[in-house]
Amino acid sequence: MDKKQQSTFSKLTKVVVWLMLIVTVGSVLLTAILNI
Repeated sequence: MDKKQQSTFSKLTKVVVWLMLIVTVGSVLLTAILNI
């Protein structure tokens, strides 16, 4: 497999994982704030 393609794929995966983490944390914080 091409090295450049692999790095792009891993970079994309990292971005997706970070987005999911941010969305999860954000929704938890939003729920906590609304429940205060």
